[in-house]
Amino acid sequence: MVSIGAEVKNVAFGFLTMVTQTISKVSEEDLSKAVNILKEHHGSKILLIGMGRSGFVAKAFALRLLHLGFDVYVLGDTLVPSIGQKDLVIAISGSGTTRLILVAAEAAKNVGATVIAFTSFPDSPLAKLADCVIEVKGRIIGEDEGRRDYFARQILGLHEPLAPLGTLFEDSCMVLLDALISVMIKELNITEEEMGKRHANIE
Repeated sequence: MVSIGAEVKNVAFGFLTMVTQTISKVSEEDLSKAVNILKEHHGSKILLIGMGRSGFVAKAFALRLLHLGFDVYVLGDTLVPSIGQKDLVIAISGSGTTRLILVAAEAAKNVGATVIAFTSFPDSPLAKLADCVIEVKGRIIGEDEGRRDYFARQILGLHEPLAPLGTLFEDSCMVLLDALISVMIKELNITEEEMGKRHANIE
């Protein structure tokens, strides 16, 4: 009998496989465009927006951008400046329909800012607003539908682990954005020592 601990590890390995498969389908052209846009905005303000778990991914990415020397902010924090036409907004939303994200993206477009969207749906309202869309597939479904999908796959003998709701999108974005940071380190010719000097020293 497999222990619970072993099952957790097996599911984790399954998640890694699913994330690898998801990232392999992301457009290299769109990623290159996103990197170039980021480089162009190294001296501008950058605002990260995301809700729920996608918001946590946005905050993690914002921190690494800070370490790279970007002037970066996260929507919802107290200290968020005005955004203008020279600035950049990065929105993370699996569904591309989250109301607060859409309102923020629309406001950014109205003042002429550039918008990069990470979403599972390239035809979503958020994607249609964005200047650059990174399509990251993931299961964005309701809880009941998730249960039905899980049992259907079990009946068919498909035993890949269930990544509920937006888990696959969020995990894939996290890995993809960390990879983007590694590329930006090289593109901006920044050392890890320089990044370390920008890391919080009061915590």
